[in-house]
Amino acid sequence: MTLYSSYIGHFKSGKNTHKIVSFLEVRIVEKEIDKQINLTSAEISQLWATYMNDSASIPVLSYFLEKVEDKEIKHLIKYALQLSQSHVQKIADIFKGENHPIPYGFNIHEDVDLTASRLFTDSYYLNFIHNMSKIGLNGHGMSLSISVRKDITELFKECLTETIHLYEVSKDMLLSKGLYIRSPYIPKPAKVDFIKDQSFLSGFFGEKRPLTALEVTALYSNLQRNALGVVTMIGFGQVSREKEVAKFLKRGRDIARKHCEIFGGHLKKDLLPAPMTWDSDVTDSTHYVFSDKLMMFFTTILIGLGVQYYGQSIAISPRRDLGIMYNRLTAEIQLFSEDGANIMIRHGWLEEPPKAPDRDELAMKNKH
Repeated sequence: MTLYSSYIGHFKSGKNTHKIVSFLEVRIVEKEIDKQINLTSAEISQLWATYMNDSASIPVLSYFLEKVEDKEIKHLIKYALQLSQSHVQKIADIFKGENHPIPYGFNIHEDVDLTASRLFTDSYYLNFIHNMSKIGLNGHGMSLSISVRKDITELFKECLTETIHLYEVSKDMLLSKGLYIRSPYIPKPAKVDFIKDQSFLSGFFGEKRPLTALEVTALYSNLQRNALGVVTMIGFGQVSREKEVAKFLKRGRDIARKHCEIFGGHLKKDLLPAPMTWDSDVTDSTHYVFSDKLMMFFTTILIGLGVQYYGQSIAISPRRDLGIMYNRLTAEIQLFSEDGANIMIRHGWLEEPPKAPDRDELAMKNKH
């Protein structure tokens, strides 16, 4: 008999009802109940994705830690690395407890040369961590929202709290070093107003209305993410070993740069500033640093995030020309993503996520 059923039995019979169950007993009950509940597909998917992302971050952050010169940024990298290592260990323990295969992922023995020459500047390291923390806020928030089991909910709540701290520290550090790029300022409205006709939605013919604050935010944020993508692809391309990987990364660099120009063009039409790029944050090193497998993984992750953010941008951009633009750019990077997946499949680099059973295949198993 479990502690939970024993306690309920005492309660129903009226025995010991005067006693208060201690906090420790409540936690034991919760853990016993959790052990009886299987992980849902949503929980497995988020645990798997978090494990893969954090295991990929460990070689990258370990390399950053070896090369960074700024003491403040070094402390931040060390903290980010500790978070990734902690997440990987906790998820591995959960999978072990469920007899679920632990993903292979990435490691510092196979996917990075910590003695390699410096590839990026300290300011890139800081911008990289800040942008990854923003992505983590979205990812852990979604993971938390679809988790049901108590231990999984607590894990992602902890991940989210830690990532909030990482975001705040990296933001404050960028501000203190004069590296933070703020989104454009717009004047305060004189009064509350309402949309009076459908011209608010137009954008192809005639005079286009000015961008809304939400549209400005989407354009600016997408430009910043692509600007970081440009410098990342430049660096990755310089140290890649496979010719087709190098060509793929060069193509990614050119796509990201073109998207920056498109987003910047829309901002400039409304006389709004476009953020600077960070091309100068890459050295001229061509020595091996990261495995092609790791660089392809990060690139496909960035592509997937691009599709996600462009979709969100469509939802908050009512002007028709902007919606069409985001749809067109999404289609372009989806094709790019498919080519990347094919490269990874050919080289045996694409780890398969957990999937539902093939019922048709099971039905035919052992049939003659």
